[in-house]
Amino acid sequence: MKFFKVLLILMLAVTSCKSSKTTVGSSVTIKSITARKVSKKHLQNEFDKNTVEAKLKVAYQDKNNNQKLSVKLRIEKDKVIWLNATYIGIIVARVKITPSSVSYYEKLNKTYFKGNFELLKNILGADINFIQLQNLFLGQAIFDLNAQKYKEVVDNNAHLLMPVEQKALFDILFWINPIHFKLDKQELHHSLKNQTLKVAYTRYSKIDGEIFPKNIEIRATGNDTFTNIDIEFRSVIFDKVFLTPFKVPSGYKQVVF
Repeated sequence: MKFFKVLLILMLAVTSCKSSKTTVGSSVTIKSITARKVSKKHLQNEFDKNTVEAKLKVAYQDKNNNQKLSVKLRIEKDKVIWLNATYIGIIVARVKITPSSVSYYEKLNKTYFKGNFELLKNILGADINFIQLQNLFLGQAIFDLNAQKYKEVVDNNAHLLMPVEQKALFDILFWINPIHFKLDKQELHHSLKNQTLKVAYTRYSKIDGEIFPKNIEIRATGNDTFTNIDIEFRSVIFDKVFLTPFKVPSGYKQVVF
């Protein structure tokens, strides 16, 4: 279950030997503009490929664990997110998520799960859907910027968007890069549970015309807990045809939450 939680937190989202690539910077002097213009530019720069296949280097740390994983990620836009995690070359977990289902198995305890997004709600403590998970990998806001009104201020050399009226349970903030209008950072604060999730996109690369995350830092904190995850995209290929196999090995025990 521990490995699966790690992979779920990764979704709370580069280079290629065949692609032209440059690191995209963020050093520019900016002036305040309307929140509507910032939102429009952000949405205009949404990911525009059909598929992503990437290899990730993941460093994970909490109070009791400090480990590194290699993760293969496959995304078919709006259809499936597939992850295969290995440790020192050995498969430890596989996850397959579609808009209506969540499935995983992990080899350490020989367990598996097949269900829906209620599992993610129970683990993360909030409603979350497929598109939101997908957007976290792609450098996009996890909430629809057209769904409510925002105000804009310049903060840390970025356009900071804050809802005019925050959600009942969550405070949410988006820092949008003034050059390419992808996210520099997004934060969610769950006031009742005293939980905070911070997702920072510290570097981007331009690959085949797409601005795509290169490094993502995830920091999740609670009353007496913390989780730090650092993700490095080691390789990426767009619009490749691939399979997303998922078959639970024999002898595994189903878990229920």
